[in-house]
Amino acid sequence: MKSAVETLNPTRVRLSIEVPFEELKDSLDAAYKKINQQVTVKGFRKGKIPARVIDQRFGRGAVLEEAVNDALPKFYTEAVNEAELNVLGQPEVDITELKDGETLNFTAEVDVRPTIEIPDYSGIEVEVDAVEVTDEDIDKAVEQLRERFASTSPVERAAEEGDVVTLDLQAKVDGEILEDGVADGVSYTIGSGELLEGIDDAVKGLEAGAEATFTSELKGGSAAGKEAEVTVKVTQVAARELPALDDEFAQLASEFDTLEELRGDSRKRLENMKQYDQATQAQERVLEKLLDIVEVPVPEKLLEDEINTRKHNLEHHQLGQMGIDLEKYLEIQGKTAEEFEAETQEAAVKGIKTQFVLDELVAKEKLNVNQEELTEHLMRRAASSGMSPDQFAQAVVQNNQVQLLVGEVARGKALALVVESSTVKDTNGELVDLDDEDEDETTEASAEETTEAAESSAEAETEAEAEEKNEA
Repeated sequence: MKSAVETLNPTRVRLSIEVPFEELKDSLDAAYKKINQQVTVKGFRKGKIPARVIDQRFGRGAVLEEAVNDALPKFYTEAVNEAELNVLGQPEVDITELKDGETLNFTAEVDVRPTIEIPDYSGIEVEVDAVEVTDEDIDKAVEQLRERFASTSPVERAAEEGDVVTLDLQAKVDGEILEDGVADGVSYTIGSGELLEGIDDAVKGLEAGAEATFTSELKGGSAAGKEAEVTVKVTQVAARELPALDDEFAQLASEFDTLEELRGDSRKRLENMKQYDQATQAQERVLEKLLDIVEVPVPEKLLEDEINTRKHNLEHHQLGQMGIDLEKYLEIQGKTAEEFEAETQEAAVKGIKTQFVLDELVAKEKLNVNQEELTEHLMRRAASSGMSPDQFAQAVVQNNQVQLLVGEVARGKALALVVESSTVKDTNGELVDLDDEDEDETTEASAEETTEAAESSAEAETEAEAEEKNEA
């Protein structure tokens, strides 16, 4: 076999491959064997039909077609490896010449990873929000904790803002009661916004036993997105009572003996949260600066596939769970279809560039992923997916996604490395130290989360390569 590579553009090549006919012998033998198992010829036992008889009865062309289909992936893969190409996705194959007994010539056009030069990134400078926790922030956190320990007691009066009411609901569309539009004994806090739009105005002023009817757009169920006539009956009104803010509350709601200690712990927790947010902001802004200084050609086919993947995931997973379609989603977001297309393409381009640049950094800096790092990342991914670590790990292995996870961790380490080399200042002009051990772990973890924006394209690429290997 002979092969030559022609570079069509920075992200696409054409392989020209010549295969002497004698190198097709194994594939021809396999073709005759396969056809032998599929057909019957009178006078011959199944599987024992001579090649000349198969040629006469079914045509030499059918045998050649079967043999070529078997041989192409093998010779394509051999040519790719010989040229040391890092291909993306499936090739477009064109058989240019097939002479029985002489030669097989074909071309294969395929996207390849572009060659990327990573410049010195140590001069990157970004600004992030300062870590500041005010007394108002602490008051708000303590008040939220206080809300969790609120008690309720039935009252004999009309419902007011903040009351907890027990409701029976019935929804009609076009005058018909929906099968899934009836619910009894629903507990609802007036003003929480957790049920239907318009329900607060409907139940305010109602006493137990009273009912009202209002019109609202259904958020879920069989008639999601449709206008419904909703009848609501109040069966109980209960007032919420908040515990007093004192040492006794601190002992009830926490492991602390005094309210002062509880407030001190709240301050520390808020500071930790803001430090995490600050680290996340730092790596997001450093990544943007890094992408600005690196030239990254984006393969057209890979971009098209990435855009389609993002649209599919949005429409069939996220929006499907919410019970709305894309048109309704755009209406809620206040976006046009053109704006949505532009934003999706922009996000896809950024995701692909992020993956390419960070992968190049992983190779350049010779970053490795150890078992402990992989396990920690798996635990985080499992928690975010709502699965147990064992379930998530099993799903990863079954779907051959171990290398995908390794790639996520490695890219997270690469981005953390760039962040550590950059100058990060807060809005007060103070240098932000991200070299502290705890903060470093936070930065690396948040870096992994940010690079997950590129993982859908990485996953698509991994699946494509897996298919390619299976075919070969």
